[in-house]
Amino acid sequence: MHAPAQPTIPPEMLLLAYRSGIFPMADGREDPEIFYVEPRRRAILPLDRFRCSRSLAKLLRRDRYRVTCNQDFAAVIAACAEPRPDHPETWISRRIEASYRAMHMAGYAHSIEVWDGETLVGGLYGVGFDGVFCGESMFSRADNASKVAVAWLVAAMRRARMTLLDCQFMTEHLASLGAIEIDQEEYCERLARAQAAGGVGASDGAALGDGAALGLPEGFALLVGAGDSSPGKLIAQDLTHTS
Repeated sequence: MHAPAQPTIPPEMLLLAYRSGIFPMADGREDPEIFYVEPRRRAILPLDRFRCSRSLAKLLRRDRYRVTCNQDFAAVIAACAEPRPDHPETWISRRIEASYRAMHMAGYAHSIEVWDGETLVGGLYGVGFDGVFCGESMFSRADNASKVAVAWLVAAMRRARMTLLDCQFMTEHLASLGAIEIDQEEYCERLARAQAAGGVGASDGAALGDGAALGLPEGFALLVGAGDSSPGKLIAQDLTHTS
C-alpha cells in the first residue's frame, strides 16, 4: 500500500526556495517527508559553452526526433521518477511529483519532450523564472534523446535571453555537454544577478523591461518559428558555432 497522500508543496513556496538557491528532495518514492538541499558545489551549464559533438549535431540536423515544450509534463516527470539500473530508488517522491505538477499548472515548471513518432523517448523538466532555468531531472529511452532535449533547452534559453542554467549536481553526462562546477556562493551571486536583470515569473509572455528574459516556452516558440523549415539544423548551426 502507498503511504497516505501528503499535501502538495504550494507553488509559491517552491518558487521561493529556487529564488533562494535551494531545492527539495526526498529519500524515496513513498517517503512523505521533504528536505531542502543547498549543495556546496553547484553544477551549471554556461549557455555559450554547450558542447555539441559531431554526432549530436548530425542527429539534430536530421530532425531524427520531434521535440515539444510542455506538451506532456506529467509523462516526463513520471518517466524521470522511474527506477533505473544505477539508481533503483528515486528522490522524486509522489508528493514531489504532485507538487511539481501543480507548479506546472501555475506556469513555473516546464518540460521538454523528445518523441520518436508518437512515442515519448526522452525529455527533461525544471523550474523557470526570470532569466533562470533550474533543471530537475531528465530521462532517455533512445540513443541521445536526453542530449537532444538539453540542446533544445539551451537553444530556447538563448532565444529567450535567459542567462543561468542550473544543473544542481555534476554528472559525467552533464560534464560531457559542457557543465562546470562552481561553489554555492558564486551560484547565489549569479542567481541574484539573473533575477535583478528582470524577466518573467510564470510564463505569461510579459517581459519586464528592455532586454528582460522571456519564459522558456516563449523562447521555444521563437526557436520553432524562426523561419527555418528545420529547427534542428538551426540549433546545430548555433551550438557548433559557439561551443
